[in-house]
Amino acid sequence: MAEEHVQSLARGLAVIRAFDAASPELTLSEVARKTGLTRAAARRFLLTLAGLGYVRTDGRLFSLSPRVLELGYAYLSSLSLPEVALPHLERLVAEVHESASVSVLDDTDIVYVARVPTARIMRVTIAIGTRFPAYCTSMGRVLLAGLPPEDLDAYLARADLERLTPHTTTSPVALRTALDHVRAQGWAVVDQELEEGLRSIAAPIRDRGGRVVAALNVSSHASRTTVESARRDLLPPLLATAARIEADLRATGGASRAQPGDHLSPRT
Repeated sequence: MAEEHVQSLARGLAVIRAFDAASPELTLSEVARKTGLTRAAARRFLLTLAGLGYVRTDGRLFSLSPRVLELGYAYLSSLSLPEVALPHLERLVAEVHESASVSVLDDTDIVYVARVPTARIMRVTIAIGTRFPAYCTSMGRVLLAGLPPEDLDAYLARADLERLTPHTTTSPVALRTALDHVRAQGWAVVDQELEEGLRSIAAPIRDRGGRVVAALNVSSHASRTTVESARRDLLPPLLATAARIEADLRATGGASRAQPGDHLSPRT
């Protein structure tokens, strides 16, 4: 509720999120511009974060320190999904010789929580915590298709459907149609919508109540995998792996820790 919103905490988190792979080091002015804070406010937050050990500075440039990983680890350590999924990902990768990942939905993005890579096929290095827009990824399509209708409406109202490649779906109507298809068939394939040359196929991971709590995918380069071969060769082991992860999550009770509502809070 609005009266419970702690503005200073929100601003401090915004300062942390100002740093990313494209901007690992920022000046005070750049932090102020990216967060919408005044220079004086940005300075106070940066110095506070530096005092807590989350930011370091040489007097001009600021950057995050390794200690900031504690914030993400606190979440991951409370979530049994990654540790349950990892051995299954390893087995899947050994079988199909392509990279495999598990992600959850966070506002308009997917967030990687487990991954076993093979050869690098994207310009961007993917690691635990990497975020991509949900609408143009196979795991995102699976997660969006699993949302209750009102949550999907809210997503489409706030999502920026940017054209990332000539293949990207940017029409809300076309995206709804694609999600209806995903929901009906139980899996999603995305062909070069996030990055040219990248094809991926994904399946949902459900809890014992049937709710989609995560997504599993296999990704490959378009030069060696057609859409047809992905359906023929990658989909059966993908679905079998998703079923094994679901069985383990239900056995351990871990699925209850990764419900969709837990990953839909706005990122301000």
